[in-house]
Amino acid sequence: MAELLLRWCLNALALIVVAKFIPGIHIDTFYHALIAALVLGLVNALVRPILLVLTLPVNIITLGLFTFVINALMLLLASSVVKGFSVDGFAPAFLGAITLWLISVLTNWFIESL
Repeated sequence: MAELLLRWCLNALALIVVAKFIPGIHIDTFYHALIAALVLGLVNALVRPILLVLTLPVNIITLGLFTFVINALMLLLASSVVKGFSVDGFAPAFLGAITLWLISVLTNWFIESL
């Protein structure tokens, strides 16, 4: 349970970092970042697997790089649900997805080393 809460808070902080560095991504408060991280986690758990299966041929052709497009779409979907979290278009969502992936790699490494 503690690890789940730690991951949730780290994901919220990652969203804040992304909002600071990627123009076009905006988060009003830390509370909105927590809600956005929760919604993004739910969207990634429920919708993303379906999209990955449906786009499998394209993903194979692009050697997995199309996954970043799907992650950008998940970011856009989450921003359309959460008030206080907005993404201005596909380009900021794509850059945000790449940045979130990099931060996620680092935080996963950090959590596994604990």
